[in-house]
Amino acid sequence: NIMADFNMAYAITMAYEGNYSNDIDDVGGETYKGIARKYHPNWQGWPIVDAQKLYPNFPECLENLFELQQLVKNFFKTTYWDVIRGDDIMDQNIANEMFDTSVNMGVKRAVKYLQSGLNILNRNQQNYSDIIEDGSFGPITFRTLQKYLSIDSNEYLLKVMVILRGMHYIEYMRKSLTQEKFARGWLKRVHI
Repeated sequence: NIMADFNMAYAITMAYEGNYSNDIDDVGGETYKGIARKYHPNWQGWPIVDAQKLYPNFPECLENLFELQQLVKNFFKTTYWDVIRGDDIMDQNIANEMFDTSVNMGVKRAVKYLQSGLNILNRNQQNYSDIIEDGSFGPITFRTLQKYLSIDSNEYLLKVMVILRGMHYIEYMRKSLTQEKFARGWLKRVHI
């Protein structure tokens, strides 16, 4: 069995994340490549970013800093990919979706969408038992995912995960109209 590859998932997610941003309407506030200072104030890359603010070609100059780019990649691998056991997932598309959702909405929500999909698609527990939708990617969720992939198409599971994600974006924008300006960026991520 071929396992999912982090570099493939990372490349897809980085195409959405953009570079440096400090948008007043972004709940994450100041972010670099999707790493929000508000949520990750101790990330090792912030001192490098701050030092570059003195230069006239900021933030473009950040792209050429190899050490900073490695810190970004390492952050995403340990904070998201390793937590969802990306290296153990036997389907690249499922791993990509789990990873991108984790980066954009948090690991717990990404895992809940996976768990919901697995429960919805078990043919009323004929294929396998329901699992607890707790957002924790433990051994039972992992075994259930393996079982699902051994008997069913990844397409249906991906569709459920993507639909749940899309509904979250819509509900979020309905609650907070300032978030509508991010609609197109978010909706680009909702695809199979």
